[in-house]
Amino acid sequence: MSDYSESEVVSEQPVSEPAPVEKKKRESVKMTDKQKSDLNKHMEKMKKGGMSPSEMKSHRMKMMSRMRKGMSVNKSHKDIMG
Repeated sequence: MSDYSESEVVSEQPVSEPAPVEKKKRESVKMTDKQKSDLNKHMEKMKKGGMSPSEMKSHRMKMMSRMRKGMSVNKSHKDIMG
């Protein structure tokens, strides 16, 4: 059997931790009043169409994320629903 303690090389340097990387905050883009009112109208249509409350919340969040990127209500809806 070999003895590992003889061949082990121990460095005297402490292991330095990498500098913490600062995460950039996402720049939030606020929706305009027109976008908000258009989304509210759209959500009313979805409610009348029989969408459940949990589906509506999910749909609304998806719509908002796309509309903040500049998509219209119709484009956002088509993107989500396929």
